[in-house]
Amino acid sequence: MHPILIQLGPLPIRTYGFCIGLGFLASNSVIKSLTGRTSFKVQTILDLVFTSVLVGFVGARLLYVLTQWDVYFAHPMDIVKVWEGGLVFFGGPLAVIPFLIWYTLSRRMPLWTILDLLTPGLVIAHAFGRIGCLMAGCCYGKPTGSSFGIRLDSSLVEPALRGIPLHPTQLYEAFGLGLLFLGLFFKSRKKSFEGQIAASYLLIYPFFRIFIEFFRGDTIRGFIVGSLSTSQFLSIFIVLAGVVTWILAQRYPDLGKP
Repeated sequence: MHPILIQLGPLPIRTYGFCIGLGFLASNSVIKSLTGRTSFKVQTILDLVFTSVLVGFVGARLLYVLTQWDVYFAHPMDIVKVWEGGLVFFGGPLAVIPFLIWYTLSRRMPLWTILDLLTPGLVIAHAFGRIGCLMAGCCYGKPTGSSFGIRLDSSLVEPALRGIPLHPTQLYEAFGLGLLFLGLFFKSRKKSFEGQIAASYLLIYPFFRIFIEFFRGDTIRGFIVGSLSTSQFLSIFIVLAGVVTWILAQRYPDLGKP
């Protein structure tokens, strides 16, 4: 855990934000590489990426706020304090996917191709984000019950879990996302149909996330029904979206094309 990367006089450079920035740069690099194999102008796609990042960031923050509504209702100004952590990843795709559908169809751009171009970039950015979570001390795991694990001493960690070995769920997820990124990136060169990369992500990642959630120890992330966390609940619908995407991409391959 290393929340402050460097202190520049009175200005702290937070490691979480730094990792988010690295993820954005890595995402841009990946998307530029994939776009170079198409007829799209790179700048057109990068402009779309930038707008999508803003939309996704707002969505991720709003979903987190909703899971902690009592806290933020009492302290509404804290909603903007994103440097203290507090993003629910699934809020990003839930906001970005409708935006991309509207954007591409309104501009007569091929929806499935655009989704395939952006998806690997999303995955690698997410991986960097999870490393940022580790540095900030959020999204931590349950006690391991052994000497294995990481010890966190952060105000973001519940008092009873500070200083004892916890499952490094941030690293678990970063590693899994790295593998998923490699699979999607190389599959994009030999995909069977446009939309396959996006659909594959929607089908694979939720199962991985459901598994990781069993090791999470931060109850602040919220629960929907009993021990079913917010992310596990949403994962069910993301899988369904993946199935729908897989079917529609093959049935309507020209969706959005001029």
